[in-house]
Amino acid sequence: MKNIVFAVLCLPFFYPIKSFSQDSTKSKLLLLPVITRSIETDWSFGGVTSATFHFGKNDSATRTSNQQALVLYSLKKQLVFVLNGSIYFPDEKYILNNQVSYSYFPDKFWGLGKHTPASNEEPYTFKQYYVYMHLLKAVKKNLFAGLLFEYQNLLKVNYIPGGLFDKENVAGRNGYKVAGLGASLTYDNRNNAFAPGNGAFIQAYFNHFDPILGSGFNYTNIVIDLRKFIRVYNNQVLALQLYNFMNVGDVPLRSLANLGGSNSMRGLFDGRYRDKNQLVLQGEYRTPIAGRFGAVIFTGVGDVGHTVTDYSFKDLKYSCGGGLRFAVDKKEKLNIRLDYGLAGGKNHGLYFQLGEAF
Repeated sequence: MKNIVFAVLCLPFFYPIKSFSQDSTKSKLLLLPVITRSIETDWSFGGVTSATFHFGKNDSATRTSNQQALVLYSLKKQLVFVLNGSIYFPDEKYILNNQVSYSYFPDKFWGLGKHTPASNEEPYTFKQYYVYMHLLKAVKKNLFAGLLFEYQNLLKVNYIPGGLFDKENVAGRNGYKVAGLGASLTYDNRNNAFAPGNGAFIQAYFNHFDPILGSGFNYTNIVIDLRKFIRVYNNQVLALQLYNFMNVGDVPLRSLANLGGSNSMRGLFDGRYRDKNQLVLQGEYRTPIAGRFGAVIFTGVGDVGHTVTDYSFKDLKYSCGGGLRFAVDKKEKLNIRLDYGLAGGKNHGLYFQLGEAF
C-alpha cells in the first residue's frame, strides 16, 4: 500500500493538498481533505494526515504500514478526532493495530432487543475517549497470536429523562470508564488487505473488562470473524463473512452489539437494534467494469440477541443492495465505494466511503 489507508474509519473522496515522499515505492506522507457519507452521520467533512511506509527498503513481502491523524465534522454536528493505523514490522513478525480517538456524537436509540419498534426512536448525545491497541506476533506462516487492550471513557450522555434509557435501566447511561485486556488468534492468507481476490481471514478474540484494571463494569467480550474470498472468473470475486459478537456480564451502553452500519447490514442505521450479542452473515459479489471502475451487489442476514441462543429464523433482519467502485490506487486495490442498501420497510441508506465493507 503506497497510498492512504483507514483501518478504523473508512473515509472517501480526497485530493492531496500536499504530498511528501522520500521514495515513492516505500513511503508517502499526504495531507488530504475528506468528504464521507453514511446514514448515521449524513455528509461529513474534515482533513487527514496519512503516512504510509516500510521498515525495510527491500522487504516486499511485508505489507505497507499506515498511520493517520483525522478530524471530521458532520452535518449532524458530530465531531471526531482519531489517530489510528496498522504497523507491519519486518517480515510481519509483529503487527500493531491501534486507535486513539475522541468523539462528540449525536446518536439515536430505539431500546434494547430485537423487537424494538421504529416509533421508539429517541435522540441522545455522548462524549467519549477511546483507546485500542492490538499487538499480533507471527507464530507460523499466516498465523498470529495477539494481545489486546481497550479503554473507554464515556464522559457524558445526554438523553431524555424518564425515556427509554431510564425505563430499560440501560447500564452506563450516566457515563463510565471501562478497561479490558484480552488475547486473539488470527489466520490471514489474503492476497490483499483492502480488496482481496482470494484467501481467508479467520480471527477469534476475547477481551475481559474488570475492576482490577479500573473498569466500572465487569464483563467479557468475545468475537469470531470469518471471511472467505473466492476468485470466480476474470477477476470477479465472491466475498463472504460470518461475524459473531458476544458479551457476558454487565455490559455498558457503548459496548453493546449494534446491528447495522456502513460495513455490515448496510441500509440499517448503526445501532437500530442493540443487545448483548450479534450474529451476521453477509456476502458480496465484486466485478470489474472498465479501467478503474467496478461494481458490487451484496446481501446479508443478521440479528441481535440477549443470549447466544436467542436467535430464530422468523426474527432475522435482511439487507441487500449494490454499488460502484473507483480504484484510487489500482496497485494496492484501494477503492472508493458508493453503496446503496435496503434493509426492509423504510430502512435504507447511501454510503460514500473509502475501502471495502469487509
